[in-house]
Amino acid sequence: MKGSYGNIRSRRKRAIYRSLFFAGFSLAVFLTGLFLTHTTRNFLSIVAAIGAIPTALSIVNLVLFIKAKSLPQEAYEEIERHRGGLLIRYELEMTSYERTYHISAACVMDKSAAFYTADENADTDACTAHIKEQLSLGGYPDMAVVVFKSTQLAEFCERLDQLEKLRAVRHINPAAIEDAWQPGTTQTPAGILVSISL
Repeated sequence: MKGSYGNIRSRRKRAIYRSLFFAGFSLAVFLTGLFLTHTTRNFLSIVAAIGAIPTALSIVNLVLFIKAKSLPQEAYEEIERHRGGLLIRYELEMTSYERTYHISAACVMDKSAAFYTADENADTDACTAHIKEQLSLGGYPDMAVVVFKSTQLAEFCERLDQLEKLRAVRHINPAAIEDAWQPGTTQTPAGILVSISL
């Protein structure tokens, strides 16, 4: 499921299998037509050519997931130790016109949002600006957004501890808030983050 740990690896595998299936289907149809008619000018060649469209789309999807960055297991386990009752979304691939931002973990509590990226080359300033813009467009212009770099896992976990204290004091249940959301109403900030990700 999008936003859960292991999502990137799971979707990458599915994209590989889907691409192989579509490519194999198109090739089998083409070869069947060639075998039966001894020419490429037949109806099955047209079907095979049309079948190449979903194959190409699936391969593009596969390339996106090959480039996506998974969160290392050790980092995931460390984050989970600090999660408490917080809702954390994992492995979100957010795209803008300029680039893709690899968000390894995201947590929203009240008007604060904390993000961690395991991408060593991440431009955290541009990522912060992109997330603020998307949340603002979604109806949350006053959200405080902090993106922690790959070297700042300890700081991110410290921020999670602070957000967990806030959650406990205010008796907030983030999972219940997400479950209560109804389509057609203003999307929750965590929901916006998932919906703008691959």
